[in-house]
Amino acid sequence: MTTKFRNLPLLTVALLTLILGIGAVSAFGNTAKGFCDNDNWSNGDNVSFKELREMTAPGDGSISVDGRQNGGISIRGENRSDVLIRACVQTWGKTDDAAKSIASNIKISTSGTIQAENSSGDKGWSVSYEISVPRASNVDLTAHNGGLSVKGVDGSINFTTMNGGVNLDGVAGTVKGRTTNGGINVRLVGSSWKGTGLDVQTTNGGVNIIVPENFAARVEAGTTNGGFTSDIVGLQPEKSDDNKYYQRKTRVNTDLNGGGPLVRIMTTNGGVRINMISEKD
Repeated sequence: MTTKFRNLPLLTVALLTLILGIGAVSAFGNTAKGFCDNDNWSNGDNVSFKELREMTAPGDGSISVDGRQNGGISIRGENRSDVLIRACVQTWGKTDDAAKSIASNIKISTSGTIQAENSSGDKGWSVSYEISVPRASNVDLTAHNGGLSVKGVDGSINFTTMNGGVNLDGVAGTVKGRTTNGGINVRLVGSSWKGTGLDVQTTNGGVNIIVPENFAARVEAGTTNGGFTSDIVGLQPEKSDDNKYYQRKTRVNTDLNGGGPLVRIMTTNGGVRINMISEKD
């Protein structure tokens, strides 16, 4: 991709756990603070530096992003023809100069997969992304220690992260992915699923699903080790004849409002919560 760069140097960030991006993307992509805010920190051993880089690239219908070892990724579908990439480069070192030097060695590649490279093999850095894409886009996301968020995208969406939560808000098309350590939040929109379906799962983390009233789909949701609550009558597990908690069923697989494409959201270790919203919400 041909890109146009604009570097916006900022002074730095928060706690190291936030820098690592674990769970950094809050529910449905909304955060209390702005992306790459000007927050500085020092823990006595290290000081931090932060730099926001912005670049644009042609929208060719597909986008691939690798957050590398540390970094979250947020994707938002918009009415646009190009791709706006905002990369938050965060570094930490023994001195201000050391942290800035690490940042100067970090290059953001947009040729093929969007990803960061450190030419000197430095430690003590992460890059998180906030990317605006055309609504009709195919998206492939990979992270290791970082959350993932996708909002308003209709296309083929594939994702994987090891340590980080996942938020899917108003997506459509064919959606598949998993996280190992992190919760999953899904907000469905409209009267039915638009596209082939959704199949996402986590190993260790809770699942929260928001469903519009009168939404039609084949819904499969459940947990192996965790509770299950739903305020939608059609999405409540059958009650067991035995009232013991550990024998209660914690899975549903049913046609909701006549059925439709499969919407499957599963966890192994974590609770499931399903809430209905009215069309006015």
